[in-house]
Amino acid sequence: MKGAAPKVGFVSLGCPKALVDSEQILTQLRAEGYAVAPTYQGADLVVVNTCGFIDSAVAESLDAIGEALAENGRVVVTGCLGAKGDIVRQTHPKVLAVTGPHATAEVMDAVHAHLPKPHDPFTDLVPPQGVKLTPTHYAYLKISEGCNHRCTFCIIPSMRGDLVSRDIGQVMREAENLVRAGVREILVISQDTSAYGVDVKYRTGFHDGRPLKTRMADLAVALGELGVWVRLHYVYPYPSVDEVIPLMAEGKLLPYLDVPFQHANPRILKLMQRPASGEKNLERIEAWRRVCPELTVRSTFIAGFPGETEAEFQELLDFIEAAQIDRAGCFAYSPVEGARANDLEGALPEHEREARRAEFMKVQERISRRRLKARVGRTTKVLIDAVNQDGAVARSTGDAPEIDGNVFIEWPARKAEQGKLKVGEIVNVKVTGSDAHDLWGRLAA
Repeated sequence: MKGAAPKVGFVSLGCPKALVDSEQILTQLRAEGYAVAPTYQGADLVVVNTCGFIDSAVAESLDAIGEALAENGRVVVTGCLGAKGDIVRQTHPKVLAVTGPHATAEVMDAVHAHLPKPHDPFTDLVPPQGVKLTPTHYAYLKISEGCNHRCTFCIIPSMRGDLVSRDIGQVMREAENLVRAGVREILVISQDTSAYGVDVKYRTGFHDGRPLKTRMADLAVALGELGVWVRLHYVYPYPSVDEVIPLMAEGKLLPYLDVPFQHANPRILKLMQRPASGEKNLERIEAWRRVCPELTVRSTFIAGFPGETEAEFQELLDFIEAAQIDRAGCFAYSPVEGARANDLEGALPEHEREARRAEFMKVQERISRRRLKARVGRTTKVLIDAVNQDGAVARSTGDAPEIDGNVFIEWPARKAEQGKLKVGEIVNVKVTGSDAHDLWGRLAA
């Protein structure tokens, strides 16, 4: 009689790109016959996928490794923190192995060394879409790894390397498998989605026997034919983005762009070594909205960058007002170890950086409140994320999971119509209320 399969615990930290790395490792573990344990005590070994982007993420990752060691004792570490020199080994010398990000093969080598398990192809079955950590109705689709930019505040290229685009046929096969498995929303992610294919000179691949260029716009057209929501993340504001906006206006893609502008002042953008100026960004947003008035723009910004003056910070506030950025996050500049921005003159004290971040978020909250209030009385499509006794929690086309707002749906007054909504269902909702972040509504007739 065969013994029970060895069990691997898993802790996944960091951004959606790290989440996809975790999914790939879990998929390989399951493919080779390992079981996944939900607790430290039930695991024969624990894998911790770490984040190492900012200091708070480093601290969280080191704490998670320490907890896994204390609770289980047998720990393999992977992810971005593993690429930051010997910090893991120095802090936790008892870990079994340390790898960097996007390192499924290296993680499996470590698991094989410390927890051998032969593959049984007759019993160790994995679904075609792989093992996912997201709910069954949405999934992330990573189209490339690494980044060619050298932003002075960022150390991601030193951890994940230069841009490496995935084969477009492979990407489309994964997307189709997700749809067949019941996924209703695909969230396209990478370090730089707009640059997809640059490294391979936009070479022609094949999908279903037809040629398809390795290029964001061509990929967007193909994904738009799958009949599910497609949401684009990490889109740098290159002129090529103009090509996907008509697809949003036609309903082929969600009218949503996640664009990391980071700042608006030309001098600060130059110090950051960002690829666009604030003036051009404002013109681009205005042009996009002329083509697709329903467009939701999400972005991230940095306040208190070294040398940022009061006037330059005010220019940033003026930009988000002029651009009417729908959703925004703001980070107080954090001097990440290894970032070239740490060597710039004019470093601001922490309290000033935090004060500017707070002021930014106050302005952004007013903008968001105003823009959401304008949607009251209108009907919008939503995707159901959860159903409870009070109604349902959903997201509109302008809301990405976990980072944006929700739409709260009240049950109809007639009991016969209550409880019919299902997770993953797309329905029409009449918006009845709003605040700075969320919407409320009822099912449209």
